[in-house]
Amino acid sequence: MVDVVLRNVTKSFGSTVAVDGMTMTVENGAFVVLLGPSGAGKTTTLCLISGLAHPDSGDILFDGRSVVESSPAQRNVAMVFQSYSLYPHMNVRDNLAFPLRSPILKTPEDEITRKVHEVAEILQITHKLDSKATALSGGEMQRVSIGRALVRDPSIHLMDEPLSSLDAKLRAELRVELKRIQAGLGATLLYVTHDQIEAMTMATDVGVLDNGRLVQFGSPREIYVNPVSLHVARRLGLPRINVLPADLFAGAPSGASTIGLRPEHIQHGEGKPAKVVRIEHLGDETRLHLTLDGHSIITLTDVHTELAPGDTVSIQPRNALYFDATGNRIA
Repeated sequence: MVDVVLRNVTKSFGSTVAVDGMTMTVENGAFVVLLGPSGAGKTTTLCLISGLAHPDSGDILFDGRSVVESSPAQRNVAMVFQSYSLYPHMNVRDNLAFPLRSPILKTPEDEITRKVHEVAEILQITHKLDSKATALSGGEMQRVSIGRALVRDPSIHLMDEPLSSLDAKLRAELRVELKRIQAGLGATLLYVTHDQIEAMTMATDVGVLDNGRLVQFGSPREIYVNPVSLHVARRLGLPRINVLPADLFAGAPSGASTIGLRPEHIQHGEGKPAKVVRIEHLGDETRLHLTLDGHSIITLTDVHTELAPGDTVSIQPRNALYFDATGNRIA
């Protein structure tokens, strides 16, 4: 595994700038998640690191050595895609072994056998080694796809939304498994997604992308608590942050156009009266849907609340975030 550094990397396709002056470090052993919507530049970044695309400018370094002119094979990266990309005519054993039988790696058969069984045990699919790929469930297929990357001991693992095609239950299970595997192996992993839950639960560091630009990089907690912009604040948090006019409550700083309130940052019992519109009982938490001066607000309350639609509750901000007219954070 290596440290991977991008220095002012830019890549355009015609008039579209897919990656715009990106500078980022993925440290050895880190689990970094790039978070952003479709078109933010996530997949292009993976292609630039893997060598499937060439930057227009900037540099990409593996342990301090530039790899911009190196081929994908010379970079020794492993990539996992959203689709399973398995060979349907092969069983699981041969699918896992396939990368090791590359003419470039020339791995001895006894080493292939050892690595396949080692990875199968980590992924808990040893009992499926002789099954055809077409006989597997979606979750098992994606485990095999991830396993083909793990057997290679690459410089870095690159993963392009590998869980997005699975159902919610499988996604939750594999999130836990993938983090366990990465931590156990000490692997360096760069993972891209539009799913904030994946970013919050798996990453050591999150990079938030906006139209090809890396707008903030840090731990999930740091980005959640101290977003640099309204765009970043909206990327993390469920329920999403309440975005309201700054003058809806007293105390806004000079230049503030918008106030951002996380649901847990709304204090009940004092302040302005808001009407309860709907209540969501979710077991471990209860969400209140309120209206205040024509604005919709979601907040949290006691799981055993006796409030009902039509009731009134007084609310006021606590630990509010303020943003100017361009969306930048005001300290």
